[in-house]
Amino acid sequence: MAERNINININPDWIKKYLGKIVGVIFVLIILFSSVKTVGPEEEGVVIQLGEYNRTVQPGLNFILPLGIEKMFKIPVQRQLKQEFGFRTLTAGQRSDYVKTGYGDESMMLTGDLNLTDVEWVVQYRITDSYKFLFKVRNAEKTLRDMSESVMRKIVGDRTVNEVLTVGRQEIASSVEVELQKLCDEYENGIRIDQVVLQDVNPPEPVKPSFNAVNEAQQERETLINQAEADYNRVIPRARGEAEETIQLAEAYSLNRVNRAKGEAERFSALYDAYIKAPEVTKQRIYLETMEKILPKIGNKIIVDEKGNNVLPLLNIDKVKSPVQ
Repeated sequence: MAERNINININPDWIKKYLGKIVGVIFVLIILFSSVKTVGPEEEGVVIQLGEYNRTVQPGLNFILPLGIEKMFKIPVQRQLKQEFGFRTLTAGQRSDYVKTGYGDESMMLTGDLNLTDVEWVVQYRITDSYKFLFKVRNAEKTLRDMSESVMRKIVGDRTVNEVLTVGRQEIASSVEVELQKLCDEYENGIRIDQVVLQDVNPPEPVKPSFNAVNEAQQERETLINQAEADYNRVIPRARGEAEETIQLAEAYSLNRVNRAKGEAERFSALYDAYIKAPEVTKQRIYLETMEKILPKIGNKIIVDEKGNNVLPLLNIDKVKSPVQ
């Protein structure tokens, strides 16, 4: 099969004519792409001109000087950011995936009673000043990570392992948040700490069974103490109430007897005064009043004379009701 030779003749005049236009178009595109910047709705754009801070631009379409004369750094000032210690999140969602391998040095800490504990935590923060964030501290995010780890080790080192593992977790998180914010204000890094969360606190794996046994014993002790306090709160107040009731009854009985005795004494004195004034009348009245009280309490009544000759049964006298007192 015969070979064909294809000759392409390029006109030098054509090249000279269009090469300048092509280069011009490329130059214009380079200038356009290097000067037009879009800032997102959650960001601020910090513009640096020849290595020096020039201005801060707001979200939207912005223009800067091209060809490296000005550079823009986009800072997410309206977004909550976070740093994880002792673990990393691989995928976030309803069932997030985490990895811990390789990050144990961040979370392994020494407590105040010389015990080791594995503390995993999250620092949630916001950038409030993009200028300070870029220029006041070199690599502000790395500095914040170092500060967070230092503060956490200091706070954990002031407490016992039982406090860290059980009742002191919330207090530790609050203390770290306060101390970390103080450091951020001192460094003027433009960061506000929103929250510090202790994700998980565990003893080291080799001693975890022993720690779990100790925790179970402590929980059982607390349960028994709570039960004893419940029994105490149930029995002691009841006994105090019964004692108070008995005392009040005794006082009431004493007051009743004293008042009754005083009344009887006053009645006797009044009766004696009346007797002195009219002895026969008073004697007769006392006799009649006494008989009036005694006769209704006797069953069948029979009246005889002094010699016993005449007998007079009093029929139906026991059916006569005594007068109402």
